[in-house]
This record gives sequence, C-alpha cells and structure tokens, in this order.
Amino acid sequence: MTKRFPPEGRLLDTPENRQACASLEGLRQAMETGQVLEGLAVSCSPEHHLSVSLGPFTGFISREEAALGIAEGSTRDIAILSRVGKPICFTVTELEETGEGVRPILSRRAAQRLALDHMLEHLRPGQIIPAAVTHLEPFGAFVDVGCGVPSLIGVENISVSRIPHPAARFQVGQPLLAAVLDLDRKAERIYLTHKELLGTWEENAARFQPGMTVPGIVRGVKDYGVFVELAPNLSGLAERDPGLEEGSRVSVYIKAILPHRMKIKLLVIDRLPPDPRPGPLEYFVREGRLDHWKYAPDGCVKVGMETCFGD
Repeated sequence: MTKRFPPEGRLLDTPENRQACASLEGLRQAMETGQVLEGLAVSCSPEHHLSVSLGPFTGFISREEAALGIAEGSTRDIAILSRVGKPICFTVTELEETGEGVRPILSRRAAQRLALDHMLEHLRPGQIIPAAVTHLEPFGAFVDVGCGVPSLIGVENISVSRIPHPAARFQVGQPLLAAVLDLDRKAERIYLTHKELLGTWEENAARFQPGMTVPGIVRGVKDYGVFVELAPNLSGLAERDPGLEEGSRVSVYIKAILPHRMKIKLLVIDRLPPDPRPGPLEYFVREGRLDHWKYAPDGCVKVGMETCFGD
C-alpha cells in the first residue's frame, strides 16, 4: 500500500514515473491501467486550474479535479494554490488533441480517491505508515498519508514530552512515521499518533547513565523544579533555576536514574545557544503493527500512559 500510494513527492524521480511521463505511449498505458503518476505543478490560473510539467508534456488539472472535496466545497482552494512549485500526483483521464499537439488531462482527485479508498479498506489501528508534514498548527501537525490525502497528528500525540507547538518537533516537508490511531470509514478520516514510535521510558533511559552530561531543552518550569527534555519521550527534573524558561537549551549532569519511580535527577550545568531547528527523531519501531504500548517500566510505582490499538 505504501509503495502504491506514497505521500506526494516520493514518486516524482522514480524510474517508473519518469518512463511513464516521457512518451505518449507511456501516458496512454498509465491512463488504461489507472496508474498514479507525479509531475511538478508549475502554475495555477486565475480560475484555479493547474498546469503540470511531466516530461515533454504540460498536463492540465481543472479546479474540480485538483483535490478531493473541492467540488463539494469541503476543501478550500488553498489546497490547490499551495501545490504550485511542488510535486503533485494524478491519474491520466484523457489525452486531448490540440492544435499544438497532445495535452494530457489529469485528475489529482481521482488519485486521492484511489488512495483513500485503499487505505480505508486495508489499514488497521496500530499499523505504522509513512507520512510527510504539510503544515503546522498550534493544535497539531497536518500530514500527507498518501497522494496528498491529509491526516492530523494532534499535538498531544506527537511525543510524551510536552511541546508548546508542533514546530518544536517537526518541519514542513519532513518525512516521518506514524501509527494509525483510529479509522472513521463513514467520515473517511484517518487518525494518527506518533509518540508510541519514539520508545518507552525504559528504552529511552537505556541510552543514558548517571555521571553523563548531555544537552536538553527546558519543557516545564515549576515551583519544585525544572523539567528538561533529554529525548522526545524522556524528561528529567532539575532544581529550580530562576534564570531558565521554557524552550531554553541547557547542558545537564545526570545525578541518578530511578526506573522504579520513572525519575531522572538532573543538575543544570550551563545554558546553551538556542537552536530553532527541531532535534532529530529516533524511532524504536519502524514497521509492522502495534497492538499495545505501555510507557512506564514494569514494577514502576507510577502509572504510565498506555495505548491500546483495537481492530
């Protein structure tokens, strides 16, 4: 499924895509088989029709065929305008003869319909899929799960460590992995989560030892101390420092790691220069399907979060 309907941009430079777009025969065969192809959206007309560069041809996508929901009014035209200068998926619906040659008539809506129908039929909760970040809002990250079909990762599902905004973890255009949290086949929506792929407390804590000094980011300032993120799914507690605020980068000395209390004791050593870029992500699970995820170590006196993925 992921190879057949990947996020937009992943087909563009493949040999199969280049070959299909290079000749009239290749486009005709793609039209007959319903093959999903990609080209580069080069312009949008005042009527919001798209021109698409594909090999020696310039294809045409009408406004109504530019995205699922445009014709019905459930999708805003920004979904069309924002594709200019970017790869765009489509199926070939017609090879129109003009006075200047052949103009391929394309449909992104049809490609999205194929992708969405396939995903709603075959995906199951807990299944890990590739996605790509399309835009960020305070409440979550919108991602392309295939052929430009959108889904949302709520900010509370991005990582265990709380962040002020998804931009603290993701960048637009970034490829990532996500797990299917739920499917609403009637509403045709796919709900995603991300934090379960970033490891349990025990998996993350295993990378650190008492006596180490490591960088971190302040994620919470309380009267009793400062929470410092060591990894997206792991934080420790340092003594209160009046000069620190949320988002500050610091180096910290690890005084103790206490699995039975799910606690890491830290000492702030120094303040570090700010870095506006999100840190790298390390996935502990990259493929397959999750059925259950428990953050806390076995025997821990604290109750950790759990996710159960149903059928």
